[in-house]
Amino acid sequence: MATNIIYLPLEDVESEHCALIVEKGLAEVRGIKEHKVELNNRRAAISADNNEVVADAVKAIKDLGYGVSTVKSTFPVLGMTCASCAGSAESIVKYQEGVVEAAVNFATGNLTVEYLPNMTDAVKLQKAVQSVGYDLLIEDGAKQQETLEAIHIQKFQKLKSKTIWAIFLSLPVVAIGMFFMNIPYANEIMFLFSTPVVIWLGKDFFINAWKQAKHRSANMDTLVALSTGIAYIFSVFNMFFADFWHQRGLHAHVYFEAASVVIAFILLGKLLEEKAKGNTSTAIKKLMGLQPKTVIIIKADGTEKQIAIEDVNAGDIILVKPGEKIAVDGMVTSGSSYVDESMLSGEPVPVLKKENEKVFAGTINQKGSFRFRAVKVGKETMLAQIIKMVQDAQGSKAPVQKLVDKIAGIFVPVVIGVAVLTFVLWFFLGGENGIVQGLLAAVTVLVIACPCALGLATPTAIMVGVGKGAENGILIKDAESLETAKKVNAIVLDKTGTITEGKPEVTGIQWMNNNDKDKAVLLSIEKQSEHPLAEAVVKHLENAVSKVTLSMFNSITGKGAMAVYNHETYYVGNKKLLDENHIIIPDQLQEQATQWGKESKTVIWFADSKQAISVIAISDKIKETSVKAIKQMQEMGIDLYMLTGDNEATARAIAEQTGIKHYKAEVLPQHKADFIKELQKQGRIVAMVGDGINDSTALATADVSIAMGKGSDIAMDVAKMTIISSDLTKIPQAIRLSRQTVTTIKQNLFWAFIYNIIGIPVAAGILYPVNGFLLNPMLAGAAMALSSVSVVSNSLRLKWKK
Repeated sequence: MATNIIYLPLEDVESEHCALIVEKGLAEVRGIKEHKVELNNRRAAISADNNEVVADAVKAIKDLGYGVSTVKSTFPVLGMTCASCAGSAESIVKYQEGVVEAAVNFATGNLTVEYLPNMTDAVKLQKAVQSVGYDLLIEDGAKQQETLEAIHIQKFQKLKSKTIWAIFLSLPVVAIGMFFMNIPYANEIMFLFSTPVVIWLGKDFFINAWKQAKHRSANMDTLVALSTGIAYIFSVFNMFFADFWHQRGLHAHVYFEAASVVIAFILLGKLLEEKAKGNTSTAIKKLMGLQPKTVIIIKADGTEKQIAIEDVNAGDIILVKPGEKIAVDGMVTSGSSYVDESMLSGEPVPVLKKENEKVFAGTINQKGSFRFRAVKVGKETMLAQIIKMVQDAQGSKAPVQKLVDKIAGIFVPVVIGVAVLTFVLWFFLGGENGIVQGLLAAVTVLVIACPCALGLATPTAIMVGVGKGAENGILIKDAESLETAKKVNAIVLDKTGTITEGKPEVTGIQWMNNNDKDKAVLLSIEKQSEHPLAEAVVKHLENAVSKVTLSMFNSITGKGAMAVYNHETYYVGNKKLLDENHIIIPDQLQEQATQWGKESKTVIWFADSKQAISVIAISDKIKETSVKAIKQMQEMGIDLYMLTGDNEATARAIAEQTGIKHYKAEVLPQHKADFIKELQKQGRIVAMVGDGINDSTALATADVSIAMGKGSDIAMDVAKMTIISSDLTKIPQAIRLSRQTVTTIKQNLFWAFIYNIIGIPVAAGILYPVNGFLLNPMLAGAAMALSSVSVVSNSLRLKWKK
């Protein structure tokens, strides 16, 4: 791109001080000739002659903590046949003006791109990809998925038809070439059968290779086109000009069977690979299948109307019948039913939903019927966000993949070089048959080399791993966090909402006189109180008694509340409130309060103007699965640390009950992040598990951040993993999944590298001087086809591991 002024739309830059920080940051970006922050226009003006400089400038601004208005999109790439194709498509997109970041995942067939909307758009990106022989599907939403599904079905059926025909036509060629070479017109018959295989069924290899050559690039199709093309043309020459060789004392061999069978095997390999790759994305298909196509809404006049899910608006009242899928996120307005939320949370037990409770898109209603108000629709629903998160994670690249991509990028040119060198060596050292054997060896090298196995090794394992996590209620944001999780040796746990339920409950209540009047007064006072603990008391009493009308209510900050009922004054609050009002505390209530205090429970007093009537214990219950999860993580060799803002006594009690050896009490939110940094300085790989806004800084600081799904949205935005059900036992599951996925990646890469490292030299004829062995091009074609299939199949084994 020529040197020109580029404008970067800025976010969060609201003062001269912020502008100066951004300008200073831009000054350190290499390649920027001039730069200036225009505060009034909220943009940075830079001059650059390289798109990489623009991308670096955007990253520099983000690293400073400010934003740049970019668009992040995922588009399916059509027409890719191997990992090198993905590299070509990715390179051309990265080169486009305004593109900040781009990655093409061969396994998912998707381009994930971030770009500046003022410099480029989806149409420009599509034209760029089309220029190198591929295409970009830029339709949006459900329409894109339907189109993509139709394209894949059509592609699979076409590939299946080609494969069947190629095998059918190649069989007689193989039979004649190997067993009946001396029958009359043998060469002519093989020519007749192999020509449609090469020219018709294999034409896509030659077309794609030509498109790549025009852009000075090469891919898997280049290798196939060169190998089969050379074998076919050489055979045609030998058939029509046999005398050329006879005059030189050589036999005019033909290799029609090699050309046709290689194409047949490669088509078969692609068919099996396509089928296997389809199986790796079953998690996404399952999640998308949870979205109903239509819903029944209740109109203002009370009548029912069926509409498409795309037409649902926030605020619409929707009717859900027994057995139906819930279409969007909302709040129950009337009726009740049990709802199966297993596909979101991984929990098999249906959840009771009644008035004012949340329901989520994709969950399945059981036997009851209810109405709910739509709150989040379209892309805002939890299911839509989960689908997007899983797609992004499956399309993201693990750190190890970056090295593999570089190798795949230079693989094809290197293989062509090896093939040429093989022919040259055979030509000079092979004796009287050097030309023929050299040509065959070069063809075999081109056939056996397989960059696809390398390209598929990591992304297929990531796809299956992320998909399996989603099916079990573990959302993983990117491949890097999935790869890092296996290294975690220290986990920092927030207490409230993570280890405990996060919902205070009445765990004990003792009365002096167990009568309904006192209970009704207590309920009425707590109904008016805004204190968080009051809700626990209300929940405990509201089904037992009815509230009464108070003649006066007064909240006393830091102590409790005072109220008047039937000319009698009542107090609810801490012991200090009772002491200040000279209220007598009976010994039996004091003894009970002391006991509960030792158990680190919060104690609330209820009294009239003379003496205490009741003492109440409130505590945040430990989740049923927390103790089991903590034990599992400790058995995995992970050190656990609990950080809480609660007092020392409460923290100690929770630590003792759960078996946590390390804990810190009265920790402020900013100190959680400092504690994680200290652990990281000691060389620990730290995971942080939290659920609240106060955990967001610590989550961002940790190597792996895990949010509880029932916590705050901000925690889930920051976290790299989300446990939808907020069940701690999912964390050891996530770590085991990470270990299994990384092991599978290593196995895939090992076999992909070993296959090529051993296969290429054997194909070149390295064993010939030792034992006279030369690999048949047909066997090389079969080996190449099976190498990709074996890598994908190995990744699919992850699905069935516990």
